[in-house]
Amino acid sequence: MMGSKPSTIAAGVCGAIFIGYCIYFDRKRRSDPNFRTRLRERRKKQRAAQNKSGLAELPDLKDAAAVQKFFLDEIQLGEELLAQGDYEKGVDHLTNAIAVCGQPQQLLQVLQQTLPPHVFQMLLTKLPTISQRIVSSPSLEEDDVE
Repeated sequence: MMGSKPSTIAAGVCGAIFIGYCIYFDRKRRSDPNFRTRLRERRKKQRAAQNKSGLAELPDLKDAAAVQKFFLDEIQLGEELLAQGDYEKGVDHLTNAIAVCGQPQQLLQVLQQTLPPHVFQMLLTKLPTISQRIVSSPSLEEDDVE
């Protein structure tokens, strides 16, 4: 029991010093004149990297020709990447194609028969992400008012 009280006090003091240092460091970081510009640049790079990772810009879903071209391009690019062994990006492009497909269940059945099981499983895990993008797509939010 005797050794417990000093170690508890030491732990409390160390915790207080750590929290004080965190507050000091955060205040110093935020008062830096270049903090906001570097933060904006970092976020811009992250957005650019996200766009390069296969999250292509969805076409206007009301334009059938654009949707069909997007669908065929994504299927082709996805197949090419899978053939090269880049499963992650290939699955991203196939997921984009499924997102704009008129009959996604039939496409999923075809892909299940043609893709290796682990790749098809990757595809299934990415489907909820792309469906969220479609729901929040600006082309669905615009209503043509004449």
